Amino acid sequence: MARVVIFGGHGKVALLLSPILSERGDQVTSVFRNPDHSEEVAVTGAVPVVADIEQLDTDALAKLVTGHDAVVFSAGAGGGNPARTYAVDRDGAIRVIDAAGQAGVRRFVMVSYFGAGPGHGVAEDDGFFPYAQAKAAADAHLRASDLDWTVLGPSRLTLEPASGRIETGAAAQRHVEKAAVSRGNVAQVIAACLIEDTTIRRTIEFNDGPTPIEEALRAV
Repeated sequence: MARVVIFGGHGKVALLLSPILSERGDQVTSVFRNPDHSEEVAVTGAVPVVADIEQLDTDALAKLVTGHDAVVFSAGAGGGNPARTYAVDRDGAIRVIDAAGQAGVRRFVMVSYFGAGPGHGVAEDDGFFPYAQAKAAADAHLRASDLDWTVLGPSRLTLEPASGRIETGAAAQRHVEKAAVSRGNVAQVIAACLIEDTTIRRTIEFNDGPTPIEEALRAV
């Protein structure tokens, strides 16, 4: 049994992840901003915690994560407002990373996106640019930490049913282009990473594909 805290607990991926973790016996804490979402989060088996990472400093976040075994960062501003995107997807994420280190919570899974990084290639006049910049900075901060991190790069997210099968470059033994992946599969990948130590200090980009998730992750 692990104690897992999820940031962005009311997101579509998190709402699929919490039942997976709860049903296998993990204790789940889900952090989200809007108190109106508490009941929807609670029915997934998670303990709902209303907190705004945009407002909390590192010390407050460290208190929030203390006592957990792992952090999953799946929060996001949702685009549309560049200032808030930087505040949540970059600055908030960096504070959560620092808080995990301060609290001694070593395992950290970051949900990023396929193609994230300093070479993302998004033009400055593109509306996606603030998000691309924010994720590049947050991912780099996590990789530079001494945490047991995994950075996940799912491709375009869909609402298709989870297949339990993905494609990664490592599993396919070839370069894999960005395609699409169901949010259900992303949730299953996160859950699998939390118990698969071979994913520690790995960046894993993936699509829906032919390979069972556990097998694909071991190949990474």
